[in-house]
Amino acid sequence: MYGRDPWGGPLEINNADSATDDDRSRNLNDFDKAALSRPLDETQQSWLLGPGEQKKKKYVDLGCIIVSRKIFVWTVGLILAAGFIAGFVTLIVKTVPRHHKHPPPPDNYTIALGKALRFFNAQKSGRLPKHNNVSWRGNSCLNDGKGDKSGAVLKDLVGGYYDAGDAIKFHFPKAFAMTMLSWSVIEYSAKYEAAGELNHVKEIIKWGTDYFLKTFNNTADSISQIVAQVGKGDTSGGESDPNDHSCWMRPEDIDYERPVTECSSCSDLAAEMAAALASASIVFKDNKAYSKKLVHGAATLWKFARDQRGSYSTGADAATFYNSSMYWDEFVWGGTWMYYATGNQSYLYLASHPTLAKHAGAFWGGPDYGVLSWDNKLTGAQVLLTRLRLFLSPGYPYEQILQTFHNQTSIIMCSYLPYFSSFNRTKGGLIQLNHGRPQPLQYVVNAAFLATLYSDYLDAADTPGWYCGPNFYSTNELRKFAQTQIDYILGDNPRKMSYLVGYGKRYPKQVHHRGASIPKNRVKYSCTGGYKYRDAKKPNPNTIVGAMVAGPDRHDGFHDVRTNYNYTEPTLAGNAGLVAALVALSGDSTVAKIDKNTIFSAVPPMFPTPPPPPAPWKP
Repeated sequence: MYGRDPWGGPLEINNADSATDDDRSRNLNDFDKAALSRPLDETQQSWLLGPGEQKKKKYVDLGCIIVSRKIFVWTVGLILAAGFIAGFVTLIVKTVPRHHKHPPPPDNYTIALGKALRFFNAQKSGRLPKHNNVSWRGNSCLNDGKGDKSGAVLKDLVGGYYDAGDAIKFHFPKAFAMTMLSWSVIEYSAKYEAAGELNHVKEIIKWGTDYFLKTFNNTADSISQIVAQVGKGDTSGGESDPNDHSCWMRPEDIDYERPVTECSSCSDLAAEMAAALASASIVFKDNKAYSKKLVHGAATLWKFARDQRGSYSTGADAATFYNSSMYWDEFVWGGTWMYYATGNQSYLYLASHPTLAKHAGAFWGGPDYGVLSWDNKLTGAQVLLTRLRLFLSPGYPYEQILQTFHNQTSIIMCSYLPYFSSFNRTKGGLIQLNHGRPQPLQYVVNAAFLATLYSDYLDAADTPGWYCGPNFYSTNELRKFAQTQIDYILGDNPRKMSYLVGYGKRYPKQVHHRGASIPKNRVKYSCTGGYKYRDAKKPNPNTIVGAMVAGPDRHDGFHDVRTNYNYTEPTLAGNAGLVAALVALSGDSTVAKIDKNTIFSAVPPMFPTPPPPPAPWKP
């Protein structure tokens, strides 16, 4: 029997389907037991049981957003746990004792540097700043320039520095000293900063440049005279003519007239003063107004030096103390600094002109060739121009003369080494750059500075050394030379004496210095009243910390006698070279050696002029 399948197919009904309801019920019970003996899969459950009842999720309304309550609880828990852990770690860090890592102690050169700079504080003239840090010094010579009756010179010449142990303001060596200090700051500002002396040395330079701006009409473009000196050193007049050399008295007590020396034909002095102002303008380049003022003053002085030729010391009082041998080296030196300060290539053209270099002695040598001093700046100019070739390479038309200067600089550096016989040495190892003449240390420190600086130039140019004839020497040889010479000055010498006052346990006690030798006891000693302190055998009552004395003789001998200035007198120019050498050697390898770029800050990009074409070919 067939019935219709509701799904569309035939459905056969057999006899079993005709059973009674009771039988069918028993059969179903048997079927259910069999079906329940195994679990149902998900599909079967969905068919048989229908959709299950879903569990409702709970939410938290945060006002601006609704989030799951579970996520919210977990997030808050994690934040609280992180805060607890951070607080616990902080508590441990704060309560556990720590070992602080102290900076390394300063090296000997850094210690000596701080002392050497203090000497300039002791040499200041005029109204002193409150932070001058020299207790036995006070205001002095506040009438400089005001006593002139002719009206030929400027009336305000207060300030500046006294040159040495007297009270004269010699502008020629003072300008050189300021140039050397500025050069050292330009090259080694990072080392000054590391030593904590950058602001100090800049204040020292500014004290000098502020004074130089008083010595001529710095607002004019053209001048006809400048002041060369304040004070007098000629002692031929005896006691009837009291002056800064015949009298032994504190600068604070000076009551005699201090004459002002002016000059209208002084190329050497004007060019050196131009170098001082030009180099300082780079030091103060961040103070644009002051830097611009210095550059303008330097340009005015340079024009005066070129237009009105002559030597400042001819027939002058200064000839006895700081006689100038020529002015051609100042032209090369000053022109180089003018170029670096302005970027004007007309200055570079002059500084590198072969004729100028020839007059300055660049090609003929001599016993003092390679010796940088307040009188001879050629060596310093050659090193400066070698720097230009190493780092900027200006090319034609300067390459030939710059290559010559570079070669000569290399020869000079060779002459400093102990393997060569250009200069003798004492048994203790001090190089005799002035050939055994008195006061040797001022020349030694300049050479130590140049040697270290040139070594740093070569290192910065990725050059490991240089040739002396067929032999190659590393840059370490130059640094070693500089270290041995400065170490000698600081006490590594046969006498085991430091020639830097205040450094080490043993140093000169009878320094040839008026202010240091007379006590500050509210007693005003007359011109000759201070002689008893000059001639005394006792140590100075005031220690002039940082003064480098003139130095030993050629046999390493030294007499600590106040009246013998060839041994015991310090000078501005000498101390400036010492400061430059000390900062160059100071610090460790982590401090940058030189600043390659600051000196070129005013130099525009260089586009070398192409050389002229070759002559036409002729058969």
